[in-house]
Amino acid sequence: MSVPVRPSPDLPPRPATVEERWAESRAPLVPRIRDEILGDGPITFARFMELALYDPTDGYYARRADRPTREGDYLSAPELHPIFGAALARQVEECWERLGRPAMFTLREEAAGSGALGLAILEALGLPARRAVRYLPTEATPVKEAAVRARVAAAGHAEHLADEAAPAETMTGLVIANELLDALPVHRLTVRNGELLEIHVAWRDGWFADELLPPSTPELGATLDSTGVRLVEGQVAEVGLAAQAWLRGLGARLERGYALLIDYGHPAAQLYDAAKRASGLLRTYRRHHAGDDPYRFVGEQDMTAHVDWTTLERVAEEAGLDVLGRTTQAEFLTGLGLGDLLVELQSRPGLTHAGYAAARAAVVRLLDPAALGRFGVLALGRGVATGPPLRGLGFRLPARAG
Repeated sequence: MSVPVRPSPDLPPRPATVEERWAESRAPLVPRIRDEILGDGPITFARFMELALYDPTDGYYARRADRPTREGDYLSAPELHPIFGAALARQVEECWERLGRPAMFTLREEAAGSGALGLAILEALGLPARRAVRYLPTEATPVKEAAVRARVAAAGHAEHLADEAAPAETMTGLVIANELLDALPVHRLTVRNGELLEIHVAWRDGWFADELLPPSTPELGATLDSTGVRLVEGQVAEVGLAAQAWLRGLGARLERGYALLIDYGHPAAQLYDAAKRASGLLRTYRRHHAGDDPYRFVGEQDMTAHVDWTTLERVAEEAGLDVLGRTTQAEFLTGLGLGDLLVELQSRPGLTHAGYAAARAAVVRLLDPAALGRFGVLALGRGVATGPPLRGLGFRLPARAG
């Protein structure tokens, strides 16, 4: 997600009242979360985030079809312009080639959103690879998956859709997870009087509130220990156990092939640097503005946290996957020839000046290290050669002086 820098105009200059918080949040969802807390006691923040985002009827991702668009709350790379998908199509095709051009090649897209990325990839693939590809979109609910499949079919690619039963099967092909891991639920930790504690969510004075309790699982402290990180007094940090679980599932599912994880994050030493990120990197997004209060707009705003690349690489290897490399999105797309695609676009029949200007603006944003270009791309594999590097991993920007 592109990260806005302006404060949300929805946020008043004073703390919101309980009445305002009720009015701005998803009405059916708040009582269900409240009742769970009152019945079982404070819940982990990961559980709160799971309910706010993924509740099957009232969660943010279950309801908001326009979330990653200009009309929604944030703008993802696939929605920015199809040229992003056209660049990734080159990597898809190389992966297919390296696997020996199998007659059936599954392209599984996690958190497919509107299907814009999958559709752009299918449109840009060469004919031999397109014949082999079976596109498998996954989403938060069956209704949203069906909408993606309907869009792809309406665009003339029904024959390239994988069977709907395929998610339960092992696969040969490529998994793409673009901005999935940052949106998976995270636990929040802090240190008080030298003790590692977990921030839970309580119900207090008519609304949600933080409550410090011992960690809900030893895995939280073990994750930090595995990176060599020690939180300092008062520091707040996020640990993504759900992202680790997802990676283990990927290891079980991917029989032979590749995975591309595209997201914003840092190596552990940078992610948990108390001098720079003492309050953590949990963020909220609503109407293209960033916030930091997860108890506002419950069910009506997105919540994300930067991923820990160090831990994800460790867990991937433990799950039997090979780490093929990690780079920035700017370097990855440059290696795939994004600039060449823009030049080729100029000769496309019927392209208007406005159409070219939109594509050029998208390329600038995709490569900008202050915008989408700083995202990370982690390439994983199983049963594949670890060298030479994939095309997207073959380019590196010159190191900055100083």
